[in-house]
Amino acid sequence: MSEPIPLNLVRLRRSCAECSLQQLCLPAGVDGADMGRLDTVVQRRRSLAKGDSLFRLGDPLRSVYVASEGSFKTVVVNANGEEHVLGFHLPGELFGLDAIGSGQHRCEAVALSDASVCELPFPQLSTIAAQLPSLQQQLLRVMGQSADRDHDHVDVLSRRQASERIALFVQGLSARYRRIGRPADDFQLPMSRDEIARYLGLVLETVSRGFSRLHDEGVIEVRGRRVRILDEDALCHAANGDGANPQPRRRDRA
Repeated sequence: MSEPIPLNLVRLRRSCAECSLQQLCLPAGVDGADMGRLDTVVQRRRSLAKGDSLFRLGDPLRSVYVASEGSFKTVVVNANGEEHVLGFHLPGELFGLDAIGSGQHRCEAVALSDASVCELPFPQLSTIAAQLPSLQQQLLRVMGQSADRDHDHVDVLSRRQASERIALFVQGLSARYRRIGRPADDFQLPMSRDEIARYLGLVLETVSRGFSRLHDEGVIEVRGRRVRILDEDALCHAANGDGANPQPRRRDRA
């Protein structure tokens, strides 16, 4: 195996403006000496092709990851060979935290497109974070955001109406794009409709109809995987199943 390639965090500061490394590895108030110590945390940048696995079920915890390019899904496969999508991970979001409790990964992480990740070996990261309060606080904050996403997924699955699940998914994805500094009202879906269905506990046809309905009602505009939010209030009402609010104006499909 080739030796890990250290990343220069001064260069990362210039090139990773959208990455949560800006929050995780570059917390405010870190002086030059501490910056040098942080430089040893990020061991290497790994490139993966679409469909490649970053880690698999049962792999030991070695690192946590931040996608600098591309997106990932985390999945489990049941005894019948059916894939269930547990989560999606956008550029700049920390993932691989599922192994912290047991020391082994409880799912598989798969690249949704050609991607690259920055790898942060967990033992070294934990040691330095214990010595740098600002880094420790940022690490806890990012871990909290991951827990929030897990809670949001449970909230989605608790909705009885498929239309609510789909609207809530679009709304949540928009908020996450905003958090990483990307346009929140006009974005590209990194995942397929089938993968969305496996995440929402629905069938593909239901997801396709749900997107079409939101498009027809003028809530969003859909062009393939591109989604543009046209009416945030209407999307919020759809996500919460609020039938008492005025319905958005219907339109002809382009």
